[in-house]
Parts: sequence; C-alpha cells; structure tokens
Amino acid sequence: MQKHKKKTEKKKHSTRLKRNEAKYKIEESTLENTIETVIEEVASEEQVGLPKKKWKWKNIAIIVGVSIFLLGVLYYFFVFPNIRLSGNRIVRIPFGSSYTEEGATLVQFGKNINTDQLKTTGSVDTSHVGTYYITYQYRGLLFERKVIREVIIYDDEKPVITLIGEVDQTICPGTDYQEEGYQAQDNYDGDLTDKVVVEKSDNAYIYRVTDSNGNTAVVERRIKKEDITPPVITLKGNTIIYLTLGSTYQEPGYTSIDGCEGDLTSKVQVKGNVNVNQIGSYELTYEVSDSAGNIGSAVRKVIISERTTSGKKGVIYLTFDDGPHATNTKKILDVLKEEGVKATFFVTMSGPDYLIQREYQEGHTVGLHTATHQYPVVYSSVNSYFNDLTTVHDRVKRLTGYDSRIIRFPGGSSNTISAKYSKGIMTKLTNEVLARGFRYYDWNVSGEDTGSAKTSQAVYQNVIKGLRKDRANIVLLHDIKSYTADAVRDIIRYGKNNGYSFEKITVDTAMVHQRVNN
Repeated sequence: MQKHKKKTEKKKHSTRLKRNEAKYKIEESTLENTIETVIEEVASEEQVGLPKKKWKWKNIAIIVGVSIFLLGVLYYFFVFPNIRLSGNRIVRIPFGSSYTEEGATLVQFGKNINTDQLKTTGSVDTSHVGTYYITYQYRGLLFERKVIREVIIYDDEKPVITLIGEVDQTICPGTDYQEEGYQAQDNYDGDLTDKVVVEKSDNAYIYRVTDSNGNTAVVERRIKKEDITPPVITLKGNTIIYLTLGSTYQEPGYTSIDGCEGDLTSKVQVKGNVNVNQIGSYELTYEVSDSAGNIGSAVRKVIISERTTSGKKGVIYLTFDDGPHATNTKKILDVLKEEGVKATFFVTMSGPDYLIQREYQEGHTVGLHTATHQYPVVYSSVNSYFNDLTTVHDRVKRLTGYDSRIIRFPGGSSNTISAKYSKGIMTKLTNEVLARGFRYYDWNVSGEDTGSAKTSQAVYQNVIKGLRKDRANIVLLHDIKSYTADAVRDIIRYGKNNGYSFEKITVDTAMVHQRVNN
C-alpha cells in the first residue's frame, strides 16, 4: 500500500512540472511577441521620421532614484547610529535646585558605541526661571541626527508676608487701626514689600502680594474695636514708705492714664488710711475705672515704726561697710558660719561678685552703702546721691534677685563733710530716702577700725567697751581691714559669754539714727 501511495505522489509531481513548463513557454512566447512588437513600432517610427520614445529610460531612472532613496531611508532608520537620552526628555527643576546633566549615548544595532563623536550644546541656569534646551548631535558622512532635551526651571513658592506687631489687634472704639508695618520676601524676587497691596475694612486688613512667577501670598490681620485694657495708675514716690511714730504722712501723689480715654487722674479713688500715731503696716489702695468698666489699681504700703532708737535690748548687730574684700570678707563669712551668727554687710561696687552672692545665700542681710564713696560726687545733690545709690542697688539685685531697701550713708547721717558740697543735703536725704521706701541705719558702737584702731585687739576693745545691755547695739566695722577680720571671732565669743544675742538688720529692725548736722 505504501508503494502505491509513493507512485501516486510521484505522478502528481510530474503533472505539476509539465504544467509549469507549459506556463513558462507561454510567458516566454508572450514576452518574445511583446519585444518584437516594440521593435517593429520603433522601426516603423524611424521609417516615417517620428521621434523615438523615451519613457522606458525615465522609468529606469525613477526606479533607480526610488531605490536609492529607499536604501537611504533604510540606512538612516536601521543602520545609522541613533541617540538615546539618559533620563527624561522633559525635566522640571525647582528654582534654586541643582541640575545634573545625565547625558546621552550613541546606539547602533541595539548596542552602545563610542560617544566621543556625540556633540552636546546648551546650558541650564537654575538661578533663573525659564526653559532651557540641551542639544545632542551626531554627524555622519551623509546624515546627521539631533535630539533635544527640554529643562524647565520653575518657581512655585509663594512670597512670605510678615506682619509687624500683633497679627490680631484690639483697638479703641471710634478709632482707626494705625498700621504698624509689614514686610514681604520672595525666594526669587527678594524684597517685595513695596508690591504689597493692602485691602482695608472695619474688621480686617488683608495683605496681598504676587511675585513675578505668579505665586500669590495673602495674610489677614483681624481688627477688633473694643476697650479691654484697664487704666494704668502710676504712684509717685515709693510703693513702700517707712515713717516713725508721730510723724506726718504726706501723699506723694499719683497719675492715671487710660489707653482709650486718656488722663483719668481726677477719677482715681484712694481707699485706706494711715495712722502715724499707731505702729503698724498700712495699705493704701488706688483705683480708677474707665467707661468700659476696666478697673486699674495700685497699692502703696506705709510702715509706721517706733521713734525710739533703742530697739531690742541686749542684741548685737554686727555690720560691715565698704566690702566685699576678696580675702577679709571671706574670712569673716567663715567665722560667722562657724559661730552660727548672722550679720549685715553694707556693700559697694568693689570686690568679687561671688562674695555678695555668698552673703545673701548664707542668710546675711546685704545692705547698700555707696557705689563710689566719693563725697564730692555722692553729696553734690539729691539726684547725684540717688544715682550713686541706684548703681549699687542694681548690682545687688542683679547678683541676688533681692531688692535691698536697707542703706547706710557714707560717713553716716551725722556727717558734716557733706556741707562742703551741698548745704542742708543730709536733712533732705534723710527724709527723701524714707519717702522712697528705704530704711537707713547709723551705729551706736564703733570698732574705730578706720580710725585709731590698727590691731585686732584694739578693734575688739573698742567694741566690747561700747556694748550695753539696755539697748540694741549696732556695731560699725569694715570688712576691708584684715585686723577687723581677725577680731570678729573674739567679739562674738565675748557677746555670747556675756548674755548678748546676735541678729541681722531687717526692715522691721528699729532704725538707729544719729543727729543730722547738715
């Protein structure tokens, strides 16, 4: 059966061959006839003098031209190297950022080839908004290829508007908001303050500014018309006044100003009273109300103490003037600590700060003496004295936080040298310091350590001879003297052995005053 099948297939193949041969013979015959016909037509045309037909050579030229063109197209698209960008064709970068050129490669038949012949032109300036073009170009013998990357530097950051003063303002009814100012800064354009447009209304101010790239910033300041601030009462003189029993209290005065209504001094009411014939502490309250119901107030304290200078009997108040001294004050503080005694230091601007801090931290009283200790300066006028006093006061306040009100006049209240510089100055000052809330303390026992005493034994003898059991003993010493520092322990032990107690001066301590001689 297989043999029969093979014979059949062979027969079919033979039949196909015969058919093809016949077909080719017919086509060959037709081609020969066509050629003969063309030759005959040309011959007949020549015989009759007709021009020769050229259409055949035109077709050949067209075919050749088209072929060359097609070959060029095929070469350009399939053989000529192509340019492949690294990264995106369109790149967007924020203003101020950095641009990194990612470059391009030459590719032929899907593979990278030498890129040395690839020319790159163009640049990017990230400091200026705009569109930049980077061109990548390759030139061959007949063709060139070019690819362009587009780099867009953009700014989409809004300007910043800064309002001077509070953003939300409360102002007095019936008034207009007084512009406190504003500033506008842009990351690209810089200062745009003069470009800000302000839209005003009764309850808001709207500030608007647009930069050169179309970014707009808007800030609002809300305005509320309402009186919410109480009047301010300013007390003349001091807020704490010390007076002695039986003296006269004179009101130093006060003023009151309201932010919306102005001067309200005439409407201030004073509540409370001072009984100068009764020892005690009195408070005077000053109040005033504006038409919106806001109440302003202030308080003054008046302290009435004994006129007598006796104070606590049998008490020794050790006081030291003119310090601190780096060596001697430290030694005295060590002795006081060991003996468990508190004292009073009337300080100046001299000496190390840490000793004033130590005096305060260890529980002693830090009083005020003088900044300069120069009589021609201190006692030239009331203002000059208080300028000097304020200087040393501020030093103590800065170092300790303590508002010291305890003072001692240079040379004491009884000094007469002040008369050389201002007649009657001590009479004025002894009254004025009390009116300004200070307490001044002279002494009734002196170690004479800036006078006749030149040894610790002499200082010791001067002190113990001046002590009395029937009064308070305020002892004048100077911690700038080494022999005084050496005498302190002996003075303390004498006092303890003879029934005296030791205390520091406070604002409640009865003032010991000497007779004023100027």
